[in-house]
Amino acid sequence: MNIGLDVSGGDFAPKVNLVGAVQAKRALNDDALIFLFGDETEIRKELHALQEDSLGFEIVHSPEIISMEDHPTRAFSRKPNASIVVGLDYLSEGKIDVFASTGNTGAMLVGAIYKINTIPGVIRPCITATIPCVNGKRSVLLDVGSNADCRADVLCQFAELGSLYAEHVLKIDKPRIGLLNIGAEESKGNLLTQAVYKMLQDTESIRFVGNIEGRDIFTNKADVIVCDGFTGNVVLKEAEGFYNIIKERGIDDEYFNLFNFENYGGTPILGIKGNVVIGHGSSNEKAVLNMLLHANEVATNKLSLKIKKEFN
Repeated sequence: MNIGLDVSGGDFAPKVNLVGAVQAKRALNDDALIFLFGDETEIRKELHALQEDSLGFEIVHSPEIISMEDHPTRAFSRKPNASIVVGLDYLSEGKIDVFASTGNTGAMLVGAIYKINTIPGVIRPCITATIPCVNGKRSVLLDVGSNADCRADVLCQFAELGSLYAEHVLKIDKPRIGLLNIGAEESKGNLLTQAVYKMLQDTESIRFVGNIEGRDIFTNKADVIVCDGFTGNVVLKEAEGFYNIIKERGIDDEYFNLFNFENYGGTPILGIKGNVVIGHGSSNEKAVLNMLLHANEVATNKLSLKIKKEFN
C-alpha cells in the first residue's frame, strides 16, 4: 500500500505531520510505504531530529505551499510545485493509492474534482464526519461543509455515498439511513427535505428509516445521517464546541471525550475516482496518525472503486 501525506499542510506543519507519519509507519508494521510531499531539505532535517531513518519513506520534493489563505482554484495554477498539487498528481498517475492532507480543505476539494475527477453519475462529491453515539457505536454525518446548498437529488445521492462508506469502510451491515429534519413525521420540514424524503423512500439501494431530529443525532437512531453541507457543518462545529467547553470546565467524561477530532483524524472525499482523505487544519501528531491509519483503511477497502462500481 502506498500512502501519500502532505507534510506541508496544517497549522503545525511539518513537525506534527512527520511525527504522525513515523508513528503510522510503525503501526502499519511496514506493510505500507508512506510518501512524504514537501520540502525535501526540511523533511530530512525533521526526520533526523526525530532520529528516524529517511530511507523508510519515499520523499517527493514539492517545496511550494498552498496556505489556508490561498484561493483554492488559483493556487493550482500559481503553485504547480505545491505539496497538495504534486500529491494529487501522484494519485492520478497511480503512484500512490491514497493521498491525505491537513492543509487547505478547499484546495483539496478543488484538486480532487479536477485532477482526480468525479465518478460518472455523481452530481457532487461530499465529505463526512464521524459522530460518536451514546451506545458506543458511530454514525456518519454528510455533507459537513463542501456543499452548502443542495438539490433534492444531490441529497439523495449523499445517502447512497454514505451508505457505501459505512458498509465498506466502517463495516456496518445494511446501514440505516436517516434524513436530518425538524420533525420525525414524513410531512415535516421545508420543501427540500419533504422532496428528499419521498426520493429516499423510493431508493431501493439503501435502507431508509425516516427523519432524524437534532436530539437524536447522538443516539445512533441511524448509521448515516443526511443533510446539506451548511447544516452539517453547524452540527459538526456545535459538537466541537461542546467538547471544548467540557475541557475548559475540567470535566473528564468518557463519552464526551469521544468528540475529540484527534480520535478520527480525517475523512474521505466521497464521489471521486481516487482515495483522498482530509484532516483537521489544527491536527496534532495523534490526529495525523489516525488520519493515515484511516487513509490506509479507505485504500485497503478500495472505497472509490466500489462506489464507482455501484454508480456504473
